[in-house]
Amino acid sequence: MKLTSFVRRWSACAILSAALLQPVWLVAAETAAEEANIAKVTASLLEQSHFAAHRYDGDLSAKFLDRYLDSLDGTHSLFLESDVAEFGPYRSDLEQLTLKEGDISPAQKIFTRYLERLEQRATYVTNVLAREQFEFAGHDTYSLDRRHAPRPRDLAAAEQLWHQQLRYEYLQEKLSKKKPAEIVTTLTKRYERTLRMMKQYGGDQVFETYLNALAHVYDPHSDYLGRRQLEEFDIAMRLSLFGIGAQLQYDDGYCKIRELLPGGPALAGGLIKPGDRIVAVAQDGKEPVDIIEMPLADAVQLIRGPKGTKVTLTLIPADAADSSVRKTVTLVRDEIRLEKQEAQARIVDWPVRRGETLRLGVIDLPSFYVGEKTTDGGHTDATSDVIKLIKKLKAEGIQGLILDLRPNGGGSLDEAIRLSGLFIKSGPIVQTKDSDGDVSVSRDPDPSELYDGPMVVLTSRASASASEILAGALQDYGRAVIVGDTSTFGKGTVQNMILLGPLMRRFGLDGGDNPGALKLTIREFYRPGGSSTQLKGVASDIVLPSPLSVLKIGEGEMDDCLPWDKVAAAKYDKLDLVSPYLAELRARSARRVAHNEDFIWLREDIVRAKQRFDQPVMLNETLRRREIAQQEGREKVREHARAHRRPSEEVQYEITLQDVSQPGLPAPMNVVATNASVTVTNHPMDNLALADPFADDKDKDPTADITLEETKRILANYIELMERQSPVASR
Repeated sequence: MKLTSFVRRWSACAILSAALLQPVWLVAAETAAEEANIAKVTASLLEQSHFAAHRYDGDLSAKFLDRYLDSLDGTHSLFLESDVAEFGPYRSDLEQLTLKEGDISPAQKIFTRYLERLEQRATYVTNVLAREQFEFAGHDTYSLDRRHAPRPRDLAAAEQLWHQQLRYEYLQEKLSKKKPAEIVTTLTKRYERTLRMMKQYGGDQVFETYLNALAHVYDPHSDYLGRRQLEEFDIAMRLSLFGIGAQLQYDDGYCKIRELLPGGPALAGGLIKPGDRIVAVAQDGKEPVDIIEMPLADAVQLIRGPKGTKVTLTLIPADAADSSVRKTVTLVRDEIRLEKQEAQARIVDWPVRRGETLRLGVIDLPSFYVGEKTTDGGHTDATSDVIKLIKKLKAEGIQGLILDLRPNGGGSLDEAIRLSGLFIKSGPIVQTKDSDGDVSVSRDPDPSELYDGPMVVLTSRASASASEILAGALQDYGRAVIVGDTSTFGKGTVQNMILLGPLMRRFGLDGGDNPGALKLTIREFYRPGGSSTQLKGVASDIVLPSPLSVLKIGEGEMDDCLPWDKVAAAKYDKLDLVSPYLAELRARSARRVAHNEDFIWLREDIVRAKQRFDQPVMLNETLRRREIAQQEGREKVREHARAHRRPSEEVQYEITLQDVSQPGLPAPMNVVATNASVTVTNHPMDNLALADPFADDKDKDPTADITLEETKRILANYIELMERQSPVASR
């Protein structure tokens, strides 16, 4: 959405309430700190311009306190009931303190108590580890999900809770075959490191957490972004940053090189490698700054910088004989394109009969990103990149297209509208309603249709916002078959990024060099047919078993989300390219899924996970080892079955944005026949595969993605049925 429309509305609000708001803010500017001014402006914007049009009253004040407490102690294991009672007066005072006085002292007072409890926990855990011999022969349990659990009554109750948490963590380490002394060292360092990192939490980070809690009272997608978060948001939208081109991670007090990015100075220089640890950072002509034990976010800020500037790193080489070895490397910062997060494509020659194949195209779109003009006059936004890929796929003769939006959490609304328009000739894409109830219609800006062939949109419970706009529009038009989880995420709201600096300067308020921004929910969006995707998401035409069905993911799982509703349908010409074939496509897919070995295993794993998801974890070593042995036995059976499968006959070609201008196809990818399944050993929250089932495996094994494999079969059936112009019995 354009900022100008908001500014016009803000101007009207300011004129109507100038007598009330402006004098208060001007007094605050003269007498209060920068953060007080930022807090008042943020609270006023939320009250005046949020879609919900909710006055900042006592109810919101009470929720604000709860959200801030939960943002620090989401497991309800640190703050005591007496702490919450002590902070009780804030339930009615935060409105006055924040909106009218700009007093943000509650943030630091509560955070100070949080650090006190955190230190008490670290001391308690250290003492227990030093004296106790842990046994796991009983029937006690530990609940991992404590979001709605009561807080400890007193310190004694908290220590009982900490003890059970420690027993759970100790058993986890023991089950991973660590020795007692090693476990004690690991856990002691873990708790010490957590305390140390939180003590280094800067005042600006506490302030940002506090205002974020306020924004989340209005809805889960309104956010306050401080300077650092605003920079990260900009990087995510532009898919580029200025730095050395290295992914970093925190490792036991050190800033460690995790990966070198293509095209970056770190990789090009050849003097840095993964595993190197950075111990000091020096700007050009300045003394080095020691970054050992420095929070990773602070270290990253020192390493990043404007294009063309120099930075000198002091490193402990990964292959050094001991940690006393040092070397220095000077690099010139450059712009780094995050190519792994750009749109990519594959061409699949899919065997359908002996000697006969279908050529399918697959486009992976991780987000609806935007960018600046390139040196050749082009653009780096999602739509421009997808256009290039589709043109290449068409030139290579694809007969059907899969658009994979499973991990796509959204991005630019304008990009969602433009990209949706690639698949229809003209018509409305999305409707939006503001807080006054006024509905506007956004239409396909381009009357041409880039791709008009058979199409499947692959979604998941993680597909959100802009992804839902595209999937919902193409489903309403009957343009594409939607395949995936039962439904998408259910985020049907539109946010505007409001830079606070210009606004504060307009009213003469001092907010410092960069007061950040407010990502503010200002509208709700609706499909061409009138239904909102809020809460309900976009339901799949064909539902496939999914590990995400186990996890509590989606808008409905979030606090203070806005309700679902609908508006009148817009006028559009329905293409109806799906409904004539949908019953047969569902029937064929259901038969395959019912007999597919990988889906059978996945359904078994999902059943086990659901049985355990809401149950506490058993702290009985014998029972846990038995479960692990059973799971290992299942995995051996599965591995044996995979090893004896017939080799895949499909041929795949990877197409990157760098390949689109090259003639012909690159060398085919190495396709193997092993399909991955999702396993659950003890508790679904311990299983990373459940949380991210479509991340790295696709790159390592093109056929490891069983959902995509079935989607290819659905597309192949769809092509066949469309060619015959009527549903037929399955082969």
